[in-house]
This record gives sequence, C-alpha cells and structure tokens, in this order.
Amino acid sequence: MNEEYVNLPLVKNQDENRFELKVGAYTAFIDYKERSKKIWLIHTEAPEELKGKGAATAVIEKTLAYIEENGYKLIPLCPLVVAYIKRHTEWNRILDSTVDPF
Repeated sequence: MNEEYVNLPLVKNQDENRFELKVGAYTAFIDYKERSKKIWLIHTEAPEELKGKGAATAVIEKTLAYIEENGYKLIPLCPLVVAYIKRHTEWNRILDSTVDPF
C-alpha cells in the first residue's frame, strides 16, 4: 500500500452503503451490500485526481482487512476487487463458500 494511505482510516458509511477512504479533499470508495455476515463488493471508484496514485488499491486492501477482522465473508462483484484477489490469492480465505477461489 502506498505509504501516504497507511494511516488513513477506512470509514464504513452505512447511510451510503460504501466503504470510504478520504485522501485530502477527495474520497475513494467501494459500494457494498451486506446481509447475514456476508458483504458483496459491487463497485470501486476513485476520483480523477487520485487515479494512478494507489487510492483504489488502498481502499480495497483496507476493506478486505475490515471484512476479515469483523468476521464477514466476501462475495466480490467488482472487477477491480476480483482482479486484486487474483493477484493476492491469500485473500481467498475470506471468500464466501458460494464463490470459487481465484
């Protein structure tokens, strides 16, 4: 993870159903749905100003850690999250049993 993001807190914005990482004036986020200790990650987005600076990767990494630390199972629908897990297969451990490991 890019050094500048390490100490930034991940916010679970339940009103908007998204995990957020505020970087200065900008926010990278992942839309999610949650039910019965399962989380579906639907869409990851970073503002134009943060593109190519690792903000999307940082919000993905922090969200996966949150899911694991809080005992959820993951159902990844977002292509960026799927691609990240394919590159970092150690995260297969948090996939829901209905999802084939990558």
